Amino acid sequence: MSRTYSIRDLTGEFGITARTVRFYETDGLLAPVRRGQARVYTERDRARLKLILRGKRVGFTLAEIKEGFDLYDLDRGGPAHMAYLQRKFAERIASLERQRADLDAVLGELRLGLSAIDTRLGELESDDGARRPRLIGFGMMPAEGAEP
Repeated sequence: MSRTYSIRDLTGEFGITARTVRFYETDGLLAPVRRGQARVYTERDRARLKLILRGKRVGFTLAEIKEGFDLYDLDRGGPAHMAYLQRKFAERIASLERQRADLDAVLGELRLGLSAIDTRLGELESDDGARRPRLIGFGMMPAEGAEP
């Protein structure tokens, strides 16, 4: 007989709430059997939960995960299922690479701005008797009464 799991077993193992497990069940991603009022999860449910959490961690939507499960159920890891996974993985990689490029551009802009601020502060500290600027928003404004 294969091993079964309670909702408590799964929440403890994966560090999620019972509400999360029930949500995935309601969404059709898990299908526990009932023993009276208790839900009993199979090895299949446990494996699916592990894949759901892994898929969510790398950015797949629940709809994409469900579609992958549905294809697996029809094709059992055959060509249609593998082609779907290949396409989804490639799309996710491309999306993350675009995000990385965007982040690199933003970081470059911020580093340039910080360097300009550091330079300006160094110039102001070397001036005798000059008032220090106050930082406002993304730029520096002269102290009140000082000339720009």
